[in-house]
Amino acid sequence: MGLHSAIQLIGELGDVRRFDNANQVNAYVEIDLNRYQSGQYTRQDHINKRGNPHARALIYLIVRNMIRTKVVAPNHIVDYYYKLKKQPHPKNDKVAVVACINKTLKCFYAMVMTGTKYRYRSPDSKSIN
Repeated sequence: MGLHSAIQLIGELGDVRRFDNANQVNAYVEIDLNRYQSGQYTRQDHINKRGNPHARALIYLIVRNMIRTKVVAPNHIVDYYYKLKKQPHPKNDKVAVVACINKTLKCFYAMVMTGTKYRYRSPDSKSIN
């Protein structure tokens, strides 16, 4: 996530510490699923679109840019995206991106709450303990 994008996201979300958990951040942006069932009928899941549209559009662009720049800036979100795309039953592109948005917001929330910076360790690299 670039500095400019991070500043814009913080501007849209406000003080992230006011949320009790990452699911509340997702609900604020409204990328949580809207499920409808009636009797035997089950409609396909859709995301709610009643939250902050600017934050939702911004986080969508952030995730798309992370996927686009995977070679020069690898991260866990991109790894997760390609994991979803290479399953035995691969996810649709939009479904995978929304899952990555969810993961990005959870990672962002955790970093803010713990006061840490993002550090990527490739799954291929050997850990030194």
